[in-house]
Amino acid sequence: MLRMDNDKLGARICPLVCVCCLLAALVVNGFDVPMTLLEGAVDEGAVCLDGSPPAYHFSPGFGSGMNNWLVHMEGGGWCTNVQDCLARRDTFRGSSKYMKPLSFSGILGNSQNSNPDFYNWNKVKIRYCDGSSFTGDVDEVDPATKLYFRGAKIWLAVIEELLAKGMNKAENALLSGCSAGGLASILHCDKFGDLLPAGATVKCLSDAGYFINAKDITGTESIKAYYSEVVSTHGSAKNLPSSCTSRMTPSMCFFPQYVVPQMRTSLFILNAAYDAWQIKNILAPSAADPHKTWNDCKLDIKQCSSDQLQIMQGFRSEFLNALAALGNSSARGMFINSCYAHCQSGSQDTWLAADSPALDNIPIGKAVGDWFYDRSAFRKIDCPYPCDSSCRNRVYD
Repeated sequence: MLRMDNDKLGARICPLVCVCCLLAALVVNGFDVPMTLLEGAVDEGAVCLDGSPPAYHFSPGFGSGMNNWLVHMEGGGWCTNVQDCLARRDTFRGSSKYMKPLSFSGILGNSQNSNPDFYNWNKVKIRYCDGSSFTGDVDEVDPATKLYFRGAKIWLAVIEELLAKGMNKAENALLSGCSAGGLASILHCDKFGDLLPAGATVKCLSDAGYFINAKDITGTESIKAYYSEVVSTHGSAKNLPSSCTSRMTPSMCFFPQYVVPQMRTSLFILNAAYDAWQIKNILAPSAADPHKTWNDCKLDIKQCSSDQLQIMQGFRSEFLNALAALGNSSARGMFINSCYAHCQSGSQDTWLAADSPALDNIPIGKAVGDWFYDRSAFRKIDCPYPCDSSCRNRVYD
């Protein structure tokens, strides 16, 4: 779990005050949203890994936001092969049977003070149970494993459901996601725009989804091989952007750096330059570190040695080079901070709060809102670690 320095309540505060503070935090930081099972999608073959129906959470818009839609895709990594997917099948990452209720916060929050640009929009969170960033599409089901690879069908079924609920009248729409969902927001962005009304303002936000094609600490292209397995296992090739697959091997189109330059729809890239997932799984995966010399560093950047920090600075340079290749399109927003973090839009403390991460004193929530409504362009890249004192770095208990 993420641990913040200011999360600890003083031991001498009376219990009543503690309870009041907790209740206030719940009101500000999140609200419960019921889950909808899309039972009708099963007949269309749109199912989770175990064959259960897909699910989403929906909070209706109100007031001036009644015709605005924010669709957010849940993250949760990928499964690369049958054995890997079997390990996910009987969990909430592979079955709606195991999904628990959740609350909306951050970009999905409903408080005008804490989410001024999107608080009264129709807000949706699509649950993630396919392990392919909603790209899989294999008709055959092996009777021995009973695994369904139908991520692309899930995405389309939910979007069609939302269109029928009123998104077909959207005036503004934002497709977003975190981690594997952030990658999905890039891969499905143009398709999403094509399904919305012609006159609507449609944009996309990728939070911690800009995974780069980089070698690990041994010089091995491990993430490249990993994505190749994902695409092969899930039959993803036909659901990746053709603007990319027409030029290169489909599995390379899991890397945003080869997809984004050809995108037609406006995109905001929110990412830490020292993305915690990428440091842990692309730069220093366990297979590349058999003696576990990176373990402490991966859990807490403050525990990294000077040599490890130097390697991480090299990774940051690779990350920024992958961004630089995109050019300077005015339609593209960017908030690249130097935190050791992963996903910063879904929690109030990182989205928009008094002590949220900020670049030039502008927090993420304001930067995204200014970009969406064309109040001002936002394309900022932070100075190198450890210069940014506003960071909420990833620290594990």
